Amino acid sequence: MPKRTTNPASTWAKGLARRRPALVSDVLTGLAGLYGVPRWKPRLDPISELVTTILSQNTSDVNAARAFDALRARYPEWSAVEAAPVRQLASVIKSGGLAAQKAPRIKAALKATRLRAGDYDLSFLKEMEPLDARNWLTAIPGIGPKTASIVMLFCFGIPLMPVDTHVERVSKRIGLLPPKASLAFAHDAWLHLVEPSRMYEAHVALIRHGRGHCDALRPQCGGCPVRARCRYVDRRAP
Repeated sequence: MPKRTTNPASTWAKGLARRRPALVSDVLTGLAGLYGVPRWKPRLDPISELVTTILSQNTSDVNAARAFDALRARYPEWSAVEAAPVRQLASVIKSGGLAAQKAPRIKAALKATRLRAGDYDLSFLKEMEPLDARNWLTAIPGIGPKTASIVMLFCFGIPLMPVDTHVERVSKRIGLLPPKASLAFAHDAWLHLVEPSRMYEAHVALIRHGRGHCDALRPQCGGCPVRARCRYVDRRAP
């Protein structure tokens, strides 16, 4: 018989739930006091979300939006984007940074979608199991689990956690992830850390907290509602 393997991220998350069963709930309750509870609603159509997320890699939201607007102004149809020469497309999206890398990624994503769906409609993903959908997206060159999870969570409400720098930092500081956890570990662990119905809430709350209070270098620990759970504040204490 094949040897059964265990998922370290799943094991960690389930162990944390046994040791500190109220941790995630307490964190979300505390953060809701600062930021409220967000209501899910789709932001963009799925293919636009995917392209925008590729453009946002290693740059600001402002630059990504500027590059997306330039792309759509030059190529009103997605078929034209897929057909565009890489250098030409890179020139159009240069305001988003790393254009030489992002242009072939966008073209690959559009091609994969067209070959799978017959057009540029990603709605077939919502009919798939979440991890199967994530795996389909991450098979496209240049698309990692964060990008895939953004598309699934923000377009379809599928409970996958996009682990960006803010989610990672806050999660590690308050003990929801091991200090040296990889991003792959983090994406898998979050599947077991929170109820699916609260995944969107958790994602938005952690990002807002990372941007608003839990800064990488100068966190505002004094007003933090989850200070009592934080490892980092203990290390900063005189």
